[in-house]
Amino acid sequence: MNKELLISSSSNNINFALLKDGKLIEYHKDNDNTKFLVGDIYLAKIRKSLPALNAAFVNVGYKKDAFLHYHDLGPKLTTLQKFLKGVSVGKIKDFSLANYKFESEIDKDGAIGDVLSPNQSILIQIVKEPISTKGPRVTSELSIAGRFLVLVPFSTRISISQKIEDPKEKDRLKRLVKSIAPKGFGVIIRTVAKGKKVAELDRDLQNLFGRWIAMCKKIRNAGFPTKVMDEMNISSKILRDLFDEKFTSILVNDEALQIQIKDYVQKIAPKKESIVKLYKSKIPIFEKYGIERQIKTSFGKNVSMTKGSYLVIEHTEALHVIDVNSGNRSSSSKNQEESALEVNLTAATEIARQLRLRDMGGIIVIDFIDQNTSENRRKLFNHLKSEMQEDRAKHKILPPSKFGLIQITRQRVRPEMNIKTREQNPSGGKNEVEAPIILVDKISEDVERLVNKGEKNINLNIHPFIAAYLEKGYPSIRLKWYFKYKIWIKIIPRDAYKYLEYHFYNEDGKSI
Repeated sequence: MNKELLISSSSNNINFALLKDGKLIEYHKDNDNTKFLVGDIYLAKIRKSLPALNAAFVNVGYKKDAFLHYHDLGPKLTTLQKFLKGVSVGKIKDFSLANYKFESEIDKDGAIGDVLSPNQSILIQIVKEPISTKGPRVTSELSIAGRFLVLVPFSTRISISQKIEDPKEKDRLKRLVKSIAPKGFGVIIRTVAKGKKVAELDRDLQNLFGRWIAMCKKIRNAGFPTKVMDEMNISSKILRDLFDEKFTSILVNDEALQIQIKDYVQKIAPKKESIVKLYKSKIPIFEKYGIERQIKTSFGKNVSMTKGSYLVIEHTEALHVIDVNSGNRSSSSKNQEESALEVNLTAATEIARQLRLRDMGGIIVIDFIDQNTSENRRKLFNHLKSEMQEDRAKHKILPPSKFGLIQITRQRVRPEMNIKTREQNPSGGKNEVEAPIILVDKISEDVERLVNKGEKNINLNIHPFIAAYLEKGYPSIRLKWYFKYKIWIKIIPRDAYKYLEYHFYNEDGKSI
């Protein structure tokens, strides 16, 4: 398995495309105007408390106040507030916490009004970005994430990622981190720390500690509200969270950004520094590597899969619904049950990809094709869990219900990636239609289906605009069909057809 990261930088934003064996699995955008990112820490003020919700609204400078629930205060709130007050007035100048006395923990079942009051200053961290009409969700239980470790102020706990399953490796990592953890700080050991030596872990820890000291220095003269710690820029953040030994290429179209990324890779993985390269061609990088095509064919309501099967993805205010359809597919399966299992397994793989690609969160309900045997239902469930293992977002998958539905809850911390794939209808009118590239993919699947059925003489009747699109360039799409199937498809433009309309006929004029 090869992983590639393509980075397209322009004057307005930076786009990141993560590919696995050439297929797009994650897509990120970094706009210059982006604020209130997950991980940012603010010096803010309590606006008002809501006793009925046991929560408070916090002014962080966004048009909607941030939401802080009592359970997100953290047990060490009293300690944090005393430390903040001491730093703000200049009484505390040693930010190491080595000799700082912790206060007693707050009651885990207490009331928001007992610990916070309006206009009180507080340090909070963004845990959920503004989505739709809601402001950000925040916590006062701070943490600073690094490549291998997460530093947690006002804690003594050493914890480890559940994805590290080897008991010996767990013991080794806990022992190493315990020996280097600064006093007054807890540490969470991330999955990528597996197999790392103490020098690498200590270097990461010292970097995090340095960021904490820099933040504390900034608090002294800060107003309200003020961002006192930025989450890393998105390029470094993506590399921090995604980079591993399976990466084979990082291609960047901007020289300054390439140097910055190369420096970061040199710090976290010196042996991989050479894979960071500058893209110099005049053809846009995403166009050259087919990313634009994959984006347009992956973000629509209908998502095509192999052999004519497809997904229908619907979004509602409360949840996402995904319907699996076999379509006009040809299959070598001997019976309907085997065919259904084949489509479902393919769909499970694509759904796991779609959740990461669109960053879909909340409740997702999937209507797979009905399976009659419990063994096949179990195969599908296990396969979906396996495909979701690489998903970094916290998620839970429930077994198939009596109606054959599988439900997934997936952590939502930022707005869903939503890319428009429909264009103005060139035939006139106010309605929009799918972009030609998506329609052509559907036509290509139908051509494959007809060839597999044994059709030799195929006439495609289609709107003139699409006919021209199929015949343009060298090799044209029609010529590629000929190279692949050794059959020449006759294309007949039809002025009377609607933009999305097309039909296949044989040499006798019968519909096929």
